[in-house]
Amino acid sequence: MTADLGSVLVEAINDEYMARAMYCRVIEKFGEVRPFVNIVEAESRHIQALLPLFRKYGIPVPEDDWESRVEAPASVLEACNAGVQAEIANADMYARLLDATTQYPDVQSVLRQLQRASRENHLPAFQRCVASGGSNGGGRGMGRRQRRGQGPR
Repeated sequence: MTADLGSVLVEAINDEYMARAMYCRVIEKFGEVRPFVNIVEAESRHIQALLPLFRKYGIPVPEDDWESRVEAPASVLEACNAGVQAEIANADMYARLLDATTQYPDVQSVLRQLQRASRENHLPAFQRCVASGGSNGGGRGMGRRQRRGQGPR
């Protein structure tokens, strides 16, 4: 294990911690609005996907102190715009981290999955929220995937 792998995994999990904390803050402030209620759960799954890599390579898992470090934007629309920017940055971060981990196929597999979820699921959800003026509605309505019996991602 190189120090570089430790830096990669710490950066990845901190980014996921930060996103989850921000989306939790949005939910606290505005209620169970979409897409935040769905994506906050996905961020928790992303964190869970990274944890086995920390264990395998003997890297200490950093503390998640992000809830004390972030605040919700002033409106749902601002939060959705912030989500668009965060997910673009997240996908770019994973591209950079993938370049740094070519000698770790298991790490690359997880990073690719997380990058794909950010690019193909989260980013479009936030873009739809922006396009609707931040009025995607509240609660946990059934999305297309759930109606087809596939469940949330």
